[in-house]
Amino acid sequence: MHIIPAAAACLALATAAHAAPATFELDPTHTTVAFLVDHVGYAATLGLFATVEGSFVYDTETQALSDVRVTVSTDSVNTLNEARDEHVRSADFLSVAAHPEMVFTASEGTPTDATSGTVTGTLTLLGQAQPLTLDVTLNKAEAYPFGHGRFTLGLSVRGSLDRSAYGMTYGVADGLVGDTVTLMIETEAMQMTE
Repeated sequence: MHIIPAAAACLALATAAHAAPATFELDPTHTTVAFLVDHVGYAATLGLFATVEGSFVYDTETQALSDVRVTVSTDSVNTLNEARDEHVRSADFLSVAAHPEMVFTASEGTPTDATSGTVTGTLTLLGQAQPLTLDVTLNKAEAYPFGHGRFTLGLSVRGSLDRSAYGMTYGVADGLVGDTVTLMIETEAMQMTE
């Protein structure tokens, strides 16, 4: 007679535990932060950052998001051309000696449906903090099928920014390098274990 109520209580506790907000960390081996920027009007140049770390708190039941912090090492930029990479690291662009990191933070998100929404936060780049809105798509949310086996969120994130808003004006006035930078982020975020 007491088995059914006990089982129900255990199930309720398990469901509540699963629904509670959890901290997720970006898997560095499955996270790509990439960008596209126009080059003299001919074509966009693709680049990426190889060193990224971050975490956030998310409730899979309510879609509540908080404590977002993503840190990118500016020195890790790679545009598949060594000479161009050195120029991008210089004071004309990322000024990595003075600003070795760019950081995105956010305190909440706005769901639009069960698998998409927006996150508006602050990007700090070249010592300038500006608002940035990102479109987020949840591709998958379940336990990883091998390896670490942790509950994992698969996310695709898109956005854009005007680099001149951060004081990065090289090549803008003469049209050599575009002002608008398109951002593309693909990541697997793993639930942290206690």
